Amino acid sequence: MTSIDRQRVSVLLGTEDLAVEDRPVPAVDPGDVLVRVAAVGVCGSDVHYYRHGRIGDFVVEEPLVLGHELSGTIEAVGDGVDPARVGERVAVEPQRPCHRCAQCLAGRYNLCPHMRFYATPPIDGAFAEFVTIESEFAHTLPDAVSFEAGALLEPLSVGIAAVRKAGIVPGSSVLIAGAGPIGIICAQAARAFGASHIVVSDLVPERRERALSFGATETVDPTVVSVASDLPPFDAFIDASGAPRAVADGIRAVGPAGAAVLVGLGNSEMTLPVEHIQNLEVTVTGIFRYTGTWSVAIELVASGQVDLDSLVTGRFGLDEVRDALESDTDPESLKSVVYPGGIPAGGAHLQSGT
Repeated sequence: MTSIDRQRVSVLLGTEDLAVEDRPVPAVDPGDVLVRVAAVGVCGSDVHYYRHGRIGDFVVEEPLVLGHELSGTIEAVGDGVDPARVGERVAVEPQRPCHRCAQCLAGRYNLCPHMRFYATPPIDGAFAEFVTIESEFAHTLPDAVSFEAGALLEPLSVGIAAVRKAGIVPGSSVLIAGAGPIGIICAQAARAFGASHIVVSDLVPERRERALSFGATETVDPTVVSVASDLPPFDAFIDASGAPRAVADGIRAVGPAGAAVLVGLGNSEMTLPVEHIQNLEVTVTGIFRYTGTWSVAIELVASGQVDLDSLVTGRFGLDEVRDALESDTDPESLKSVVYPGGIPAGGAHLQSGT
């Protein structure tokens, strides 16, 4: 066990109310590892909990530690875990399924009804110096993958889950609504899976321009171009905006036997073009997190097929979590990263295993 028994943690006490607290380092249960957190990406869900105190049925009713996109170094291991793993650089898959329910046994552990997911009430997340996770969910990082990229393997896993659901194969065409972090990552994932025509739709010119650097072959302004009538039909549509009109128009842009995948957090109910869905046999589905994506994500980054380091536009210490959460108001911001142990000198994005 590590000789350190106390840690600093950023805690959400209420809506837009944060504090840094001193807490015990968590005990390491059998089968678990203790991870010294290096980098934590800021997700839209963290921002939503910070501003609104809830996402759907998940309500913050007591102090909560945010953050679920993380990497770090194994500090200690529990019984049953190889002690040689101490010192290993890892990316954490931030979920604890039960491993016993029907969904887990069917290989869909992301749908486990007993899931304990980081930074989802009441489970604490990773804006902390240390966390624990089951050993199999601490994925070894090769030296070529930085700590920042390791943290962003979590949103990349969302992108991989989306393009898998969308049926992307070499030569596919795909429309992606939204050029925020998830839309950009979905574009990169689609390119890595072989899509040859990747159109990203967004209202903001700067975001459209940036999308062209991250996998998009074309961008459109949805106020000028109708994706449903001005463009050829797509094999797939991925919504990363949550906007009702973008969802409806995107589904209409899908050709026969295509797929529409809803990723963005939007209204709990929307009006969909049912006649188009029925007549063209369009498959409409959502994704809820991911299953079995980390090995693919690591390979895509290590091989250079996906660039995550360049997504980082802001770096913050544990005392600056408020600034990190509010950085989304800056149109130049794409992805912010929190360093619970302090931002390394000389450029955080260069902190790899070499």
